[in-house]
Amino acid sequence: MTFPPTTVPATAFPEPLIELDRATVVRGDAAVLHALSLRIVAGQHTAILGPNGCGKSSFIKLINRELYPLAREGESPVKVMGRERWNVNELRTQLGVVGGDLGRDLLEMPGLEVEDAVLTGFFASFMLPPDREVTPEMRDRAREALAQAHATALASRQVAELSTGEMRRVLIARALVHRPQALLLDEPTAGLDLVAQRDFLRLLRKLAASGITLVLVTHHLEEIIPEIDRVILLRAGRVLADGARADVLTSELLSQAYGGPLKVRREGDAYSASGG
Repeated sequence: MTFPPTTVPATAFPEPLIELDRATVVRGDAAVLHALSLRIVAGQHTAILGPNGCGKSSFIKLINRELYPLAREGESPVKVMGRERWNVNELRTQLGVVGGDLGRDLLEMPGLEVEDAVLTGFFASFMLPPDREVTPEMRDRAREALAQAHATALASRQVAELSTGEMRRVLIARALVHRPQALLLDEPTAGLDLVAQRDFLRLLRKLAASGITLVLVTHHLEEIIPEIDRVILLRAGRVLADGARADVLTSELLSQAYGGPLKVRREGDAYSASGG
């Protein structure tokens, strides 16, 4: 199944935001991504969906330069924003990554206040380096990012006091301080209660409408907000389906991906799945 971009024509962008060309990743003795090819252009909100063990985490680490594909002659199998090589710190100024692991790292910093936690995004660190200057412009940008994440009221709180939902907003703000082109979101509502999940998904919808490209990596259909109209379904490190949300989120395809009978339900723009 092929996918024609729905939000922004691919021809409008000479280079895609993310491009994998037969990328293979091996961890230990096993391949976790098998000759994976996909292309996401700016403005094309996309969900990468699949069960545990399908390769979603490896995909994130591959894009974030924590893992590298098997080398081959010729061009690199991985390009981000048209480039094969990135300084990791520079990359993170253009592609904000939001996941639960970052929250745990920030929690290990005793006495860290929220505004300072957001400022650490400028230094690719989890603390403010004592030998680096925090400029007034940086503080303005941190407050702007907190406002964009609807977290201004948290600015003077200590990170250790935050709920899971509040921490997730702080991580969004930390990713936004660089005004990135895109956010790569790793199961962003994991651990949130129903109200916090609803509020967080509303925030994602506002970010999508603001012009930031969202790439959502998840195994929860409920996280796929209406603005995300492309779904890439992974199974065992390969693309099982790639297309418009309505075409991919079917009982047949999800049952195949997850290895058991599932029934997909749709209510308006929201999808959910239960045992078939």
